[in-house]
Amino acid sequence: MSGSGKGLLGLWLYRSGEDWTLKEECPIPTDTSTELSEDITPQTPEHISLIFTLKNQVGGLVRALQAFQDLGINVLHIESRPTDGNNMQSDILVDVECEPKRMEQLSSLLRREVQSLTIGSYAPNSQSQNTFTPPTLLSAAASFDFDEMPWFPRKINDIDRAQNVLMYGSALDADHPGFKDPIYRQRREQFAKIANNYRHGQPIPKIQYTAEETKTWGNVFRELQKLYVIHACKEYLENWPQLVKYCGYREDNIPQLQDINVFLKRKTGFQIRPVAGYLSPRDFLSGLAFRVFHCTQYIRHSSDPFYTPEPDCCHELLGHMPLFANPSFAQFSQELGLASLGASDEDVDKLATLYFFTVEFGMCKQDGEMKVYGAGLLSSVAELRHALSEPDKIKRFDPELTCKQTCIITDYQEGYWYTDSFDEAKEKMRKFAEQIQRPFGVRYNPYTQSVEVLSNAQKITALVSELRGDLCIVNNALKKIGARDNNLDVEKIAKLLHTGFTHSETGTAGK
Repeated sequence: MSGSGKGLLGLWLYRSGEDWTLKEECPIPTDTSTELSEDITPQTPEHISLIFTLKNQVGGLVRALQAFQDLGINVLHIESRPTDGNNMQSDILVDVECEPKRMEQLSSLLRREVQSLTIGSYAPNSQSQNTFTPPTLLSAAASFDFDEMPWFPRKINDIDRAQNVLMYGSALDADHPGFKDPIYRQRREQFAKIANNYRHGQPIPKIQYTAEETKTWGNVFRELQKLYVIHACKEYLENWPQLVKYCGYREDNIPQLQDINVFLKRKTGFQIRPVAGYLSPRDFLSGLAFRVFHCTQYIRHSSDPFYTPEPDCCHELLGHMPLFANPSFAQFSQELGLASLGASDEDVDKLATLYFFTVEFGMCKQDGEMKVYGAGLLSSVAELRHALSEPDKIKRFDPELTCKQTCIITDYQEGYWYTDSFDEAKEKMRKFAEQIQRPFGVRYNPYTQSVEVLSNAQKITALVSELRGDLCIVNNALKKIGARDNNLDVEKIAKLLHTGFTHSETGTAGK
């Protein structure tokens, strides 16, 4: 059962014009005399859902799932949740398609391995008044902890279930440069298949790019290199030599995502995963919360190498990757993602717009000159020149105003936004995120690669206890370094800490 009082079964069983009937099978009988029948009369498969509670023993889930494999039952969906009132046990929900006779055999096998079992059995002729709403995408479903909160990933492998591609992928619009090219479209289908089959933790498949694809990359690479030296921010430029050395950034070579993935993970903890096309804003931002960037592997059509209506590997690899190797920028991107978790659709749209005008089209002042850090500008020769030639359209970044702007995909932006540093952008985003209405806070735990939901005093107390250990380490280091380094600005460090607590107290006082 969930914290909201909704049963797991009620959330996941559904009907298609008919009723479901529920059969409780708890407590579990201890009779283990029933064996598998080899004579299974052909029957119509039914859509059936089971919820079982595992015994508190090592290997319990493996043994339970082995029963499904032994009977050749098609598993449509599986997930786990802590048992209501007992965090030491787990409820496992399994959605299957099989015949009633085979389900009886499965039930018999599961009784031996689990503590309790509930089965939802489809009954076409049932007169039961029980009704269940159709299942929704996880990205749009309510959270198990809070009634009206949209679902969001809690563990990094949950991102496998947040892959809602809205545009393109293997399907191209009629005005896409590659729409009438059957070879290009077939190639896009290959890339889409790789992305759709990918699961977290797998090595990213390497691509054998064609000569034409490499030539397109080379044309874009060569022209942009001329502009980077003049217009790219210093954080972008300082990481470029390492990408050349470790990831094969060259005019005659398209870097492989797996090589970049290894490099970024060592630099800032960011990871890459392939994607087939435009993700929904919610799914894309939720990836950033785990320091996961969804990245395309396909390249724009060769007929127009300096235009693409969608992100491609030129945009991702040339525009984004150098800055994801910068710790401050990586943190800024992650905080945008964390702010989106559990937020309303309206707030997610605002955050996506802020992402667009910072990470994609942002600028910053360095040494009195306007420099570029937005990937949309750093991967577009024409728009980069256009943006810097229109100083009247460059405004200081203000989240309250910027989030109301229109994001333009197929033409130049109507305005661009700048800050004096990434830290300024982070501080402004933090203040903006405080306005997002959700009854909890979130924190990313890099050790478990999971998001911790800070929803009560107990959880916050546990976190403070953990952070206290880190602060003791910092305090000890300050004493040792301060004794021999007169340049250490202890007051500045104390102010940074105090500012964080002041913002927190102000937000609490206003409630």
